[in-house]
Amino acid sequence: MRRWFTNVYHLGLKELASLSSDVILVAFSVYWFSFMVYSEATGVETEVRNANVAIVDSDRSVLSRRLVDALRPPQFKPAVIIDRSAIDAAMDRGRFTFVLDVPPHFEADILRGHDPLVQLNIDATAVAQAAVGAGYIRAIIARETTSYLQMRGIDAEAPVSIVTRAFFNPNLHSYWFQSVASLIDKITLISILLVGAAVIREREHGTIEHLLVMPLRANEIAAAKIWANGLAVLAAAALSLALVIRLALQVPIEGSVVLFLFGTAAYLFATTSLGVLLATIANTMPQFGLLLTVVFINLIMLSGAMSPIEAMPEALQTILQVSPTVHYVKLVQGVLYRAAGIDIIWPQLLILFGLGGVFMSGSLMRFRSMLARQM
Repeated sequence: MRRWFTNVYHLGLKELASLSSDVILVAFSVYWFSFMVYSEATGVETEVRNANVAIVDSDRSVLSRRLVDALRPPQFKPAVIIDRSAIDAAMDRGRFTFVLDVPPHFEADILRGHDPLVQLNIDATAVAQAAVGAGYIRAIIARETTSYLQMRGIDAEAPVSIVTRAFFNPNLHSYWFQSVASLIDKITLISILLVGAAVIREREHGTIEHLLVMPLRANEIAAAKIWANGLAVLAAAALSLALVIRLALQVPIEGSVVLFLFGTAAYLFATTSLGVLLATIANTMPQFGLLLTVVFINLIMLSGAMSPIEAMPEALQTILQVSPTVHYVKLVQGVLYRAAGIDIIWPQLLILFGLGGVFMSGSLMRFRSMLARQM
């Protein structure tokens, strides 16, 4: 056993030296864990920003002018007053995302206790802004109407008052969530890519034959590639969390960073083992790239980070339990957002180590057969 650890340790050092000499791969990894995490977090927003809005003010009352004034930056650009006959042409040209049509006698009907209808036209091709922005405008109309009536001495308080509290992200900043989601994407992609490229590189450069003449076993070679490349990705993830997410983006981390790194190590055990398995299936780097694309897209799109697992078909929910990314997303969100401890995330840790063991067993079987064909 001592000899096994010694061989794995020295082979891992060889892997780290080989990785550090690959300037393009190192530069690619640094770029993805720094600039890409920052740009994805700040460049993709789910909240409404600077939406183009127009108003058809057929009432021209104090209340309608309050609505015009309430649609202001940063959510909306200053509202443009247009005629009702210009709505269709303006929407067809994409000039406005929202057009609010205030009918005649709107204020008078409100004061009489009637329920006048206000039409909101939405360009739903801007799907992200359309859904969220419609809620903003409905809230603005309700708030301004209630405030106006109370100013006139009319009790407009509803029988039920709803108080909304946002936990873990009280200001609803999308980059708080997006930065961590982007880091998960990078950990998944780079870990599979590095270890797979290491196996393919050994085969294409002919250095695999050098290992075969040495007193080494297949599991020692595979284990060395897994721990060395996994350690490199773990270090990059720790630096990205500290320098990009916490320092540059000022995202507060509620939980233990040590526990996050431990969970990431368990996840890397699974993904790097999967990378070895994929590298034994592909014969060349282009083939591995195509195979990686299919696997990576499914791991990320069906991870539960963007769309809840519970919203997916039940059969798919069952199948996705074999995806390590599903359990890693739960672990990361629990630790970094909710300050979850080991007493909460231990099921995810056990599943990740279990899936890693399964992928490791499959990769060793394929790796031994691959080495046998090389002899």
